[in-house]
Amino acid sequence: MDRLREYTPKILVVGDLMLDHYLWGNCERISPEAPVQVVDIHKETTVLGGAGNVINNLITMGAQVSVLSVIGEDSNGEELLSMLESSGVDASSLVKQKGRYTSKKSRVIAVNQQIIRYDMESKDNIDSKCEDELYDRFEAIVESFDAVLLSDYGKGVLTDNLTCKLINLAKKHNKFVLADPKGDDYSKYKGATLITPNKKEAIEATKINIVDEESLHKAGELLKSSLELDYAIITLSEDGMAIFGDEVTKVPTVAREVFDVTGAGDTVLASFGYALSCNLDIKESALFATSAAAVVIGKLGSATVSLDEIDMYEHSLRSGKADSKIKTKDEIAELLKNFRNKKIVFTNGCFDILHVGHVKYLEIAKSFGDMLIVGLNSDESVRRLKGESRPINISEDRAYVLSALESVSFVVEFGEDTPYELIKAIQPDVLVKGGDYKGKEVIGSDIAKELRLVDFVDGKSTTNIIKRAQL
Repeated sequence: MDRLREYTPKILVVGDLMLDHYLWGNCERISPEAPVQVVDIHKETTVLGGAGNVINNLITMGAQVSVLSVIGEDSNGEELLSMLESSGVDASSLVKQKGRYTSKKSRVIAVNQQIIRYDMESKDNIDSKCEDELYDRFEAIVESFDAVLLSDYGKGVLTDNLTCKLINLAKKHNKFVLADPKGDDYSKYKGATLITPNKKEAIEATKINIVDEESLHKAGELLKSSLELDYAIITLSEDGMAIFGDEVTKVPTVAREVFDVTGAGDTVLASFGYALSCNLDIKESALFATSAAAVVIGKLGSATVSLDEIDMYEHSLRSGKADSKIKTKDEIAELLKNFRNKKIVFTNGCFDILHVGHVKYLEIAKSFGDMLIVGLNSDESVRRLKGESRPINISEDRAYVLSALESVSFVVEFGEDTPYELIKAIQPDVLVKGGDYKGKEVIGSDIAKELRLVDFVDGKSTTNIIKRAQL
């Protein structure tokens, strides 16, 4: 992930722009006028949708984005243009067509459930004048981009003729061309670098019912060969995705709770375009895209994903392996650069023989923020504090057992008598210590934004456990 932060790719998005409009409310009664729910609206939001959702994802990932499309000469078009410009998108290549309706999709949401959607839009192909103008503008700017992303929602911007011409010209300039296809005839995408249909779309396009590995391979190979693609990507929901290139590769994902699949295809397209533009290979790009999509489907509505969120998701997958959570001071300082939007909690101790008092203490500490980092006294440090008979367990064992706790995000060993230098490196939001520190000076409290004291469980201590074992 750190490699991606070194780049600011320039990406051009071509496709159907629209507004995603949300009315949020509560539903507690049925209308007396008809057997329908009455939603009391308490919030209204509008975000970029369609190709605009691809744009939003690219922006949050850190790309420099331009857009090529057609909108109407209407209030929705003006609102869309204003939103693009305020997001830092270069919208100078937008074309307006008189009499065309800019797409707007309105959704009523009650208690996180979509009740109804109503649309206002034009779905006919853009006229030939706009088509020619788009191509002329594309010809003038294509050389300056790393990749061209075709976001086709079937609303008439990416006509068959225009799409073919854009792909051919981009290839002459050796640019990546990625398409999220629409419809059941993919011939207009011939020659693209890759396309990203989902399983249902691939079935419709190839007329092959994908029911097993054999039929999946037939469909993927047909798409790749018939369209002369570098890669055909078929996304498979919780089963990840299949990549058909010189060889066939399956990239798995980890299923997580799904709130809304709206925009997942946009995220996959944006992720592939971003990753390839940052010089990742196809397998690395696919892994990045599956992680990005997994984050997005855990959100409600057309959603975006940042590099930090992908980092957090991938960390959650690794967290099942306890040793992956054990870091050095330098490693944790570098890693936390990606998590500064999270509330970081720090505590420390010897944790020689882990017991229920420790576990409850750490669970409470974790509740104060998003991430709990535990500073662990080294063996030498424990001996200086507790005497030559301690520790009972060596630091490697103590660190591993701590790391296996769900409440613990990372464990960092320190050799000094106090964790002050480690706290300086971590810069935690919350510093947690035991209740016995009440009224005493707490090392690191001048660095952390907040100090929280947590009482230990009565009668539960390593010293008591050792005494009982010696009886």
